Amino acid sequence: MAEPGTRKALITGAESGIGAACAAHLAIPVIVNRSGGAAHAAGANLKDSLKQAFRQSGCEIDLHLLDGPQIAGAVGKAKAHRVIVAGGDGTAACAAYALRGSDTELGLLPLGTLNHLARDLRIPAKLEEAAALAATGQAVPVDLGEVNGRSFVNNASIGIYPRMVAQREAYRQRHGWPKWFATIPAGIAALARFPLHRLTIDMGQGPQRLITSLLFVGNNVYSLESGALGSRASLSDGVMSVFAVVHRSRLALVWFSIRTLLGRANQTKDFVAFGECTELTIDSRTSSVKMALDGELARLSFPLHFRIDPGALRIVCPPDAPADRPADTQ
Repeated sequence: MAEPGTRKALITGAESGIGAACAAHLAIPVIVNRSGGAAHAAGANLKDSLKQAFRQSGCEIDLHLLDGPQIAGAVGKAKAHRVIVAGGDGTAACAAYALRGSDTELGLLPLGTLNHLARDLRIPAKLEEAAALAATGQAVPVDLGEVNGRSFVNNASIGIYPRMVAQREAYRQRHGWPKWFATIPAGIAALARFPLHRLTIDMGQGPQRLITSLLFVGNNVYSLESGALGSRASLSDGVMSVFAVVHRSRLALVWFSIRTLLGRANQTKDFVAFGECTELTIDSRTSSVKMALDGELARLSFPLHFRIDPGALRIVCPPDAPADRPADTQ
């Protein structure tokens, strides 16, 4: 993390660029996943609510309400110093893929269901506050994870979690249930027939063979501590965190889940692989695997090549967000 007094050098001119744009009433592109979480729940009021929120911050917007598959293309075509996207983690990942390595800044409106990235970056949940920050705040570099050319802002996983996501989406399509509610029976169904994967992983210290029901790769370090479970203290440390759960019975896996939720997971007993790395290779005797990337399903071919891409994306964050990098790495 940068020392006090160095943060100003990390900013990309948001005060002069975006602030001047708002003052001159230049429209900022705002691309909304209208089918995600809170955006879908807002219904017909969504457009007016967004316009009013940005009007309060003194900015004009060029508003686009799109379906999820259209997000990445629309973000990539936007010709602006800053693009704002509204949705959840999957929407943020689509935008990240389109903008990684570019000078375009990304503003986020957390209108998805869980909004893990926005939470870790301390972006306000209230629409008016998030809009003001996205329009006039300052951007800092954050890391991205990548696997076989696909970007992820939070994490990628193999095993029981992708199976739960697939089951959850099936329940949602069949019954019209909200995501949070469909997750409950989906989790039970996934445990009833949880998969076992025989993998060979290499975290830079040589290949290791293992059997696991869940392998998790995080963009930066995820906490297992009570009170901070699943959160990240930094998104700019330039590492990935790797967790592979020990092969165990269903009952033992349930007990492990409970202990993990209580912040009592044991690194030695509960994980067959555990650590941090900048590159990771995973192989298997099978040709491909269904994965969850930021909660979205994708089938990728083995071998899987993971890497961390330091400072690949510039995201608008509050001043206290854990996202800035040392000035000498820029």
